[in-house]
Amino acid sequence: MRKLIETIRNIYKIEDLRNRILYTLGIILIYRLGAYIVLPGVDPTQLANLQNQTSDGLLGLLNMFSGGAFSNASVFALGIMPYISASIVIQLLGMAIPYFQKLQKEGESGRRKINQITRYLTVVILIFQSPSYIANLANQLPPEGIYPFDPGRTVNSLFSFFGISSIITLTAGSMFIMWLGEKITDKGIGNGISLIIMIGIIARLPFSLFGEFISRMEEKGGGGLVYFVLEIAVLVFVILLTILLVQGTRRIPVQYAKRIVGNKQYGGVRQYIPLKVNAAGVMPIIFAQAIMFLPITFAGFANSESLTGFVSAFADMNGFWYNFTFFITIVLFTYFYTAITVNPNQMADDMKKNGGFIPGVKPGRKTAEFIDTVMSRIILPGSMFLGFVAIMPAIVSLFGVSSGFAQFYGGTSLLILVGVVLDTLQQIESHLLMRHYDGLTKSGRIKGRSSFSMTG
Repeated sequence: MRKLIETIRNIYKIEDLRNRILYTLGIILIYRLGAYIVLPGVDPTQLANLQNQTSDGLLGLLNMFSGGAFSNASVFALGIMPYISASIVIQLLGMAIPYFQKLQKEGESGRRKINQITRYLTVVILIFQSPSYIANLANQLPPEGIYPFDPGRTVNSLFSFFGISSIITLTAGSMFIMWLGEKITDKGIGNGISLIIMIGIIARLPFSLFGEFISRMEEKGGGGLVYFVLEIAVLVFVILLTILLVQGTRRIPVQYAKRIVGNKQYGGVRQYIPLKVNAAGVMPIIFAQAIMFLPITFAGFANSESLTGFVSAFADMNGFWYNFTFFITIVLFTYFYTAITVNPNQMADDMKKNGGFIPGVKPGRKTAEFIDTVMSRIILPGSMFLGFVAIMPAIVSLFGVSSGFAQFYGGTSLLILVGVVLDTLQQIESHLLMRHYDGLTKSGRIKGRSSFSMTG
């Protein structure tokens, strides 16, 4: 406790760090207030059906990432996820289209062009998503749930005054969130986009935690408090395992040859290539989740009775076959995504150009084969553990944990929480160490998540 108070004092003494933290908290406050500003024309007392619809399933995940704004019919209902989707598309295009590969190699100017293209793509995605949200909202609300902007009750038409104004509002709301995230990155602490997602997830934690506590206390036969304490202990244990997954690296030693330029000596030191156990981050879970919802989506259009058994097996997110397939898909996507993002040949070439070599391994093709072999060995346990974290909510649901609270036991939400918290703490610690203060921990330094950013 004494160490914590001293660290807070040190943070307060550094004017730049203090201003950055206060600026970030101010932006977060604006974001959370916006999550409760309902779309113009919607009666907030008539949202019971929408809130029930978003209590679990895919819409439940979307509602969690938006911090409850989705179920509140807020101006921020679509959240930051359209921007994340656009970033993922651009990242994948950068692996296949030469134009984007060229931009990635142009440094700062190329990054600005990519960011601008990502913003335009975000607007396009929002233009398609907003009408879907409005149509679903109109179906979930009773006739008196929308104020009479249209006397003829033409709200179901997307070309009504309410439909057009809501589409513009939702699009502007998500773009405003994107702008807030960029401001946090520029003038605050941490990666702004990832931090906004984390805040949205954390905003649901108190409600889920309190709801789980009440449900356990109301159980007949006693023992509810013991079960609740066990649930918290398991949650802490899973968080610790997730930290190991995010932080885990395999360090490959690299020796650089000595070079004498003038009177100075360069090289001659040993460095390390940190290969992450989970180099793919949360992307395999996101891709696998999208694949898992395809059968349900297609079944919604095809009313064939022959699909009933197959669809019913994959409609149950806590069922065996759904989670077994989900686990296998995550393992496969981890290998796929790591293969297209980690290039051993490029790493070997760069090492050779800079006069570096791995002790006992010939430079060039042999080095690339060695790095590829090491990556293949560490990906298997990393991918299996990532799959285990992803299906953990379904596992704890079998023991009576409510669906809302179970989401915090694993999946994308837990990985984002751990990754963003570690990244933010690492940035705060770097400010402290740069000004010769002690770090946040008594020994060692906090490692950032490096490649774990949602936006690549």
